[in-house]
Amino acid sequence: YFYQAWKVKRARVSILSDNADSWIQPFCRSLAAQLIDRGFVVDVYKDWKDLEKGDILFILGCEKILPNDVLSLHKHNLVVHESDLPRGKGWSPLSWQIIGGKNKIPNTIFEASSKVDSGVIYYQDFICLEGHELVEEIRNVQGLSTIKLCLRFADEYPNVVGLPQTGQETFYARRTPSDSEINSQQTIDAIFNRLRIADNEKYPVFFYKNGVKYIIKIYKESL
Repeated sequence: YFYQAWKVKRARVSILSDNADSWIQPFCRSLAAQLIDRGFVVDVYKDWKDLEKGDILFILGCEKILPNDVLSLHKHNLVVHESDLPRGKGWSPLSWQIIGGKNKIPNTIFEASSKVDSGVIYYQDFICLEGHELVEEIRNVQGLSTIKLCLRFADEYPNVVGLPQTGQETFYARRTPSDSEINSQQTIDAIFNRLRIADNEKYPVFFYKNGVKYIIKIYKESL
């Protein structure tokens, strides 16, 4: 029994994350460590130009679009997207849904394709929030959900079956710094979800009053 288990060949897994400053980097490292513990051969990349052939490629937190010839290096190229695809394609789906008042948000792992966010879907998890979490806490839940989906795909590979996306597709727009602007006449309750998703350093909430720009940063009191 032990000899047979030792003889099982695990897949070669690549993890690509091209933004060195991204909040997802610690989760990429955690994913790599857990895959290695499971017996996979793991390669971690910061640039798609360095990719070598493998079985599974997890594309996490990437800013650059991979050319089709690069996608052909792996049997599967997986992306994780926080929406109920094909609804909620596009940019920053988690932030937009939190702004919209949602606390239970689908997280989907699917096959990357030449058409944005349109590949077959493998699994779905849920990011469950209570409504008080600020951005760092939200990212932690998001990162753990992403790891869970990636590990499930790797554990069940090659016995994975994707299903085509069905239903009406919708798209979220790319968020820009201007999306952090609020109306100073609004109540705290009205702007609270915008405060929750704001990065205090990179894109804090702000407003203008009497021609002056004011920046708001939000923290939880340490217990």
